[in-house]
Amino acid sequence: MDLAARLGVTSVTVTKTARRLEKAGLIESEPYRSLRLTARGRRLAEETRNRHRIVVAFLRALGVSAKVAEEDSEGIEHHISAETLACIQRFLARRRVRTAHRRTANGQRRRSTGSP
Repeated sequence: MDLAARLGVTSVTVTKTARRLEKAGLIESEPYRSLRLTARGRRLAEETRNRHRIVVAFLRALGVSAKVAEEDSEGIEHHISAETLACIQRFLARRRVRTAHRRTANGQRRRSTGSP
């Protein structure tokens, strides 16, 4: 896959970024081969994806549309502190418990809410 074309940047930008990520221990690369995440890179990617999901779920809980929540989360997730993220997670967890409790109290079948 041509990363430069897919990301809308120059091949020089891709090369410089790949070098920086490799130096940081986040990817492994070989000439003319695919880039691969290291274990450290995979952990960072998973943390980033989780942070994104939490922020989107929070915005959706506030009533923000799915489209806008996705767009807004792109900026918020990069600047949110670990403390705020943890508070949001607790808020969402309490909200899920209350929602599940209301459903079972009303005789509705309880269903899995999935990840945040």
